[in-house]
Amino acid sequence: MLVLLALPAAVATWSGWVGLGEKTGFGMVTPLPGIADGFQINTAITLPIGVETYAAYALGAWLRSGGRVSDTTRTFAKWSAIGSLALGMLGQIAFHLLEISAQPKAPDVITAAVSVLPVLVLGMGAALGHLMARDAAQVPELPTEQASDGPTSASAEPQPEALALPAKPLKRTVPGIDDLMPVGRSIAADLADRGLSLTRDRLLKAVRDTGRSISSDRATALLARLKSEASHADAVPNQRQAA
Repeated sequence: MLVLLALPAAVATWSGWVGLGEKTGFGMVTPLPGIADGFQINTAITLPIGVETYAAYALGAWLRSGGRVSDTTRTFAKWSAIGSLALGMLGQIAFHLLEISAQPKAPDVITAAVSVLPVLVLGMGAALGHLMARDAAQVPELPTEQASDGPTSASAEPQPEALALPAKPLKRTVPGIDDLMPVGRSIAADLADRGLSLTRDRLLKAVRDTGRSISSDRATALLARLKSEASHADAVPNQRQAA
């Protein structure tokens, strides 16, 4: 169904951009002079490929779920996607108006605006790509089961010594979490008093309500630290009662 919806839109946008490109100075060029003089390409195809492809790429980054996209990246993707779609609509409007008025070439202002689109798309695409790569490299480590040095079996029984040890606090992997721990503990206590569970979304909103700036990644790391600290605190009284 999605392909059926996309095909007519792709045909319309492709023909519109190519037609506008030909009216604004884009056309046949020889990209390899002296090497392959017979090879030519119409540079007008760079407009639909660049503008519309980037719009789809930015939309995907904006609407992606999960913690691998920071607030900064998501905001940039959102507004650049909206801007690309707006440019696409303006390009289609300009082409159809020029076509029905039988103008062989576009006015200077339209030619100037269209001529810079490939460079603009290149800059936005490179920026969003770098932001996505930075976010992927800064994802905090979440608590995982302790790795075993050898093979384990489902029937193996836990050792008493292992049960007596308290859970180790999660190592801090995101800078600035220590500064947020006091307000995080206060938020966790307030939620517990109201009978609400501590979740990342509630923690993120409550921290921002205090006037502090916090990203989704830092909220994830702060939540993991608070839960690890609570588990560690619960383990100590249980060991004392058992003793």
